[in-house]
Amino acid sequence: MAAPTAYSLIATDLDGTLLRADDTLSDRSLAALARVAAAGARHLVVTGRPAPRVRPLLDDLGSTGLAVCGQGAQVYDAGADRLLWSVTLDRELAETALGKIEAEIGLVYAAVDQDGVDGLTLIEPGYLMPHPTLPAVRVGRRDDLWCEPISKVLLRHPDLSDDELAATARSVVGSLATVTMSGPGTVELQPCGITKATGLALAADHLGLGPEHTIAFGDMPNDIPMFDWADHGVAMANAHPELKSVADEITLSNEDDGIAVVLERLFPVVPRYAPQYTTQYAPKTLSIEP
Repeated sequence: MAAPTAYSLIATDLDGTLLRADDTLSDRSLAALARVAAAGARHLVVTGRPAPRVRPLLDDLGSTGLAVCGQGAQVYDAGADRLLWSVTLDRELAETALGKIEAEIGLVYAAVDQDGVDGLTLIEPGYLMPHPTLPAVRVGRRDDLWCEPISKVLLRHPDLSDDELAATARSVVGSLATVTMSGPGTVELQPCGITKATGLALAADHLGLGPEHTIAFGDMPNDIPMFDWADHGVAMANAHPELKSVADEITLSNEDDGIAVVLERLFPVVPRYAPQYTTQYAPKTLSIEP
């Protein structure tokens, strides 16, 4: 059982939140997650990265539980290496949305995350990956982006800031897609109505937990729905001002172990023989009402 003063579900974003700039976790963060596991609480990764880009990290953690990926469009079962639930972005709607955006601000560069546990990240000519450590396949033309089902589209503009690009996209896309900003150089189109809160709610229900049991950590505007859903939202010191404005608490930056600082406060006692960090659960079928 989790300590009475602690939460039973710890939901963390990855980039700019749990991970350092070099895509690693500090020893202090790993130790804090071990405290969570030892207390009987759950750690749930909730990230914009698609499942194939999250799997290596979960392997390093020894996690066999769930992860929410693709901005909430995927609930991934690490133990079975399968998607328990996923929603794809209609490719015709994605093309239409891109056309509307380009009619307003000129050429944008696009990439897509394909659906599935082995889906690729495809990038068109001119698109630069915001995370150079993440693998991507360059295609010859935009039409090649739509060859397989996709979970989202990633956008970059040669001149506009992320905030300007996101604001313009929201103003013209309407109900074609949900527009999010999840990090530097990362404005995205995902299925309409899907947010991190969608996947988090499904995964939490699968674990028999609800928003009242949940503390969430993040750094970008795409984490706002997750904060709205969870009982307590903690923004990193390096977070976007939009997220800080709705956070219940602001901790240190991702480089300064901000998550560990909070978890050490919530889970102050470590059993003498604490188990290695892992997340386990009893599988069941996920469903969502249409």
